[in-house]
Amino acid sequence: MKKIALALLFAGVSLMANEGEALFKKCASCHGQKAEKSALNKSQVIAGWDAAKIEAALKGYKDGTYGGAMKGLMKGQVASYDDAKIKAVAEYIATLK
Repeated sequence: MKKIALALLFAGVSLMANEGEALFKKCASCHGQKAEKSALNKSQVIAGWDAAKIEAALKGYKDGTYGGAMKGLMKGQVASYDDAKIKAVAEYIATLK
């Protein structure tokens, strides 16, 4: 039973990582393949941020409480993301070095 539970846990983590990677594809055009770019030369480089910081920023963009020059653009980018998608993409971005 423990083996089955662990297998399901790892499968869920893997699916979440894959979802985060898929979601990041639309981000990469501005932020770079490894999140190494300042989007449109107006944002911070997000490579190196931890998942919690990224998740908080994305939720803030979504609800309008976070952001500077890119606030309007980013609000549209994350508008369709639910909390699970925000978490998945944040965790993926945090792995990029």
